[in-house]
Amino acid sequence: LTSLTLEEFRQLVPPFEAAFQAQMAAWRFDGQPRTARRYTTSTNCPLPTPEDRLLCILTYLKTYPLQLVQGRLFGMSQRKANQWIHLLFVVLRATLRALGDAPSRTVQALAQRIGVTEVDAAALVMPTEEPVPLGEPPVAAPSPVAASPLLRTTGPNGASSAPRMRLSKRAVIAARKSTTRSKPCC
Repeated sequence: LTSLTLEEFRQLVPPFEAAFQAQMAAWRFDGQPRTARRYTTSTNCPLPTPEDRLLCILTYLKTYPLQLVQGRLFGMSQRKANQWIHLLFVVLRATLRALGDAPSRTVQALAQRIGVTEVDAAALVMPTEEPVPLGEPPVAAPSPVAASPLLRTTGPNGASSAPRMRLSKRAVIAARKSTTRSKPCC
């Protein structure tokens, strides 16, 4: 489920639990700073052991992006699964950074980490898209000229000619071109 061997999983548990305890010493489960009581694992906790917590986040990241499925696997609601996933993801990221196993963010960091030149490291990286320089808007690729005359007769994509909605305070009032006539009473 996690693509880790049992030995790799066991090696990851102690630093993961240390990072979890450090996170819970400073922050509450709901993301607020801890001010009064210290963290203790309750008896009815859906993830009572460090192994359960690590398995939960690793299976989520590897195979089950649906929080409902994750909740069903570990016996909790989707809402609780969401809270646990957000908490455990922060803990896993801190653990991997402490171990030096966090993903490299730049080609230079990757080259330094694996001990090769930047050119060799760049050959290992597959770019997902062309980088856009900061401050410049992305330029759309030129569209090919259509061979069909039907496409030339369609209107340009842009602002809609439909009447706009006017916002008044918190209620939406539809704009009308004319008032509706009421029936005469007599």
